[in-house]
Amino acid sequence: MTEPRQAATVLLLRDGADGLEVYLLRRTRGMPFAGGMTAYPGGGVDARDGDTEIAWAGPAPAQWAAAFGCDVRTARELVCAAVRETFEEAGVLLAGSADGTDVVPDVSGDEWEEQRQALLARELSLAELLAGRDLALRSDLLRPFAHWITPPVEPRRFDTKFFVAALPVGQEARHVSGEADEASWLTPSAALAELATGARPMLPPTSHTLGQLEAFPDVAAALAGSPPEPLHPISPTFEETPDGRWAVLPDGTRIRMVVPLPS
Repeated sequence: MTEPRQAATVLLLRDGADGLEVYLLRRTRGMPFAGGMTAYPGGGVDARDGDTEIAWAGPAPAQWAAAFGCDVRTARELVCAAVRETFEEAGVLLAGSADGTDVVPDVSGDEWEEQRQALLARELSLAELLAGRDLALRSDLLRPFAHWITPPVEPRRFDTKFFVAALPVGQEARHVSGEADEASWLTPSAALAELATGARPMLPPTSHTLGQLEAFPDVAAALAGSPPEPLHPISPTFEETPDGRWAVLPDGTRIRMVVPLPS
């Protein structure tokens, strides 16, 4: 059985004309994991995400460790991975002053893009990027949301912590991820409607968390209501029936598996 890799993913939120919207990426077909599937920005923990010298504002790693039921180092790595991946894949940086009074308003210039590329190439760590700009990671901008573990039958496994965060004022999510061929702001209901028609395949953790987001009318409510249920690791089993393949959650909920159509 493959040991799951620690990973973090972020449900980036904003208020739109029709209510709460979430930023979604469609992963490029042919990728070794979830190719063609719609997902949130995120990815595996990098070795340097555990750097202890990183400037930090907001709930301490120990508080995140208590929330996710892990050790303090892993908690620090997960929060750093959440912030780093959001910047790498959406061009949004959850950072600001060390005293927690403001958030960096714009990270779209050429110098920021050079540093984003350096992060992607692992030539620069998140701690180094923030130190060079006298910024601190703003963990108070994140909330814990869910915890999913890939089932043991899968060859590629992730122990993924889901976070929610509001799009900072003055920043814009940008389609910069080389791992995605589409980026969209959608209401949870609209995304799930596309899933139901087969137009937007997604893995069970994505569809389930979108369903949880549907209960919130706006960003403020989502942040205040996170996590939407007590955090516990969810690892589904799979069931084959005459009408399709299903992921079955520990509480008995069944989620139809929808795979991308051949291109």
